[in-house]
Amino acid sequence: MNHPIVQSCEGVTLLAGGPVTRRDLRLALARAPRLVAADGGADSALRLGFAPDAVIGDMDSLSAAGRQALAGRIHHLPEQETTDFDKCLRNIHAPFVLALGGAGARIDHGLAVMNVLVRRAGLPCLLLGPQDVVFAAPAELTLRLAVGERFSLFPLGAVRGESEGLRWPIAGMDFAPDARIGTSNEVTAPEVRLTFDTPGMLVILPRRRLDAALSALVPGWSGRRGPRSSRGG
Repeated sequence: MNHPIVQSCEGVTLLAGGPVTRRDLRLALARAPRLVAADGGADSALRLGFAPDAVIGDMDSLSAAGRQALAGRIHHLPEQETTDFDKCLRNIHAPFVLALGGAGARIDHGLAVMNVLVRRAGLPCLLLGPQDVVFAAPAELTLRLAVGERFSLFPLGAVRGESEGLRWPIAGMDFAPDARIGTSNEVTAPEVRLTFDTPGMLVILPRRRLDAALSALVPGWSGRRGPRSSRGG
């Protein structure tokens, strides 16, 4: 049996190699205080004044300075069949993961991250982007949101479902990435309920609804914990 590299009883912030701000990193760490970097994401963490507890990946992006600063925390997984983001998620055991730096840069990297969100849906992972929070929908989901807010669904496979609390209900619809999608729906009730017949659906909410998404996905989650101290100066 393989043992995970990172085991945590608290949420984990996972920093990928795309653009990230200090403000966003602090926002994530206030909710998920363990910091892990995917390969070159460690350089971003150091630049922002934080040293990750672990760096996981094939190490084709991490700088020499980053390797030196984080000696003893680097976990080199050289296989090229999976992305660094995938390597990280399959080696983290935690209640949930908040991912930064996986959206807003290269389109191919962003699509690869979305693919992993669905394939590793057993671990709740929420991707925080410049305007959105994205996660793979479980079989049943209840969200408390504000009436009038944007609510989008995007399938990465063939999926059917049912909904309550949306302007355009989804019952009886066949979703697929090359067919019907569900972007730009609208919340019509304080509580949105969804069920899906199979994995493969992404939920996309305004990023201000991060805490609502965490409350829906993580049993017992009761709010932000408070930021950790910077380690990197």
